[in-house]
Amino acid sequence: MSAALPQPQQQQPQQQPPPQATDDVVGMDYLQSVPRRWVTVYIPIGAFVFVLLFPFYWMVATSFKPNEELLSREGNPFWIVKPTLAHFEKLLFNTEYPAWLWNTVVVSVVATFLSLAASVFAAYAIERLRFQGAKPAGGAIFLAYLVPPSILFIPLAAIVVKLGLFDTRWALILTYPTFLIPFSTWLLMGYFRSIPYELEECALIDGASRWQILVRIILPLAVPGLISAGIFAFTLSWNEFIYALTFVSSSEVKTVPVGVVTELVEGDVYHWGPLMAGALLGSLPVAFVYSFFVEHYVSGMTGSVKE
Repeated sequence: MSAALPQPQQQQPQQQPPPQATDDVVGMDYLQSVPRRWVTVYIPIGAFVFVLLFPFYWMVATSFKPNEELLSREGNPFWIVKPTLAHFEKLLFNTEYPAWLWNTVVVSVVATFLSLAASVFAAYAIERLRFQGAKPAGGAIFLAYLVPPSILFIPLAAIVVKLGLFDTRWALILTYPTFLIPFSTWLLMGYFRSIPYELEECALIDGASRWQILVRIILPLAVPGLISAGIFAFTLSWNEFIYALTFVSSSEVKTVPVGVVTELVEGDVYHWGPLMAGALLGSLPVAFVYSFFVEHYVSGMTGSVKE
């Protein structure tokens, strides 16, 4: 019996990568070259970082420069020869800056919490209760944000005076939500809209109330939105100028943006050292809030995707 001859193996045709994958590979190889990476990545990012951070560097340098260097036209204006803390000493011990800073913190924190609470209720009612006219109500709330504060402060000033709140912190705490609530509500509406309705329906079947659904289901899933709205509201409250300038006149009740401008500028004389020192110290809390909550914002988004 003769042995069976081996059959010739048929060669499998080589599969060509799809055009999209080939383009992706080519695109990645394009960035592997060091000169090309310098042109397409490093130089643009470096230019962006320089433009972004140079004002902060100038602010820090001016804060530590003595008056002789600030007024001198000789030497390098971008460098400090003899740094000094005299501007910070004048700012902290010869002005009401500590009181301004405390007023800004109190007003910003309280106004932010009040605005977030009102925005959560408004956004939940518009997006989850499905009542007639919900969409027009949401659009009207967002349109209210487009009204500039330079127009609203005139009627608000009359209301503040009639309520006896002029020249108090409550004048700012109660007026800041007028421009914080509309945008925060619109932002939270988008986050609440992304949460599946099935979770809420299952909770209703199990006997949960609307308050329990909001606290135990909606808010934990909307943590990124809450943090975003909170950062937005806190930043706007911290940097607000028009209302603080109009509704407050006493030096001990002023906030940092108003106090620095009105107390450290005497006619046409600008005390640049204390001005920049005040701006530097006033920007540190906002930078701290951003650096602290960015990690929580990313982790909150990751957790919501996993769930």
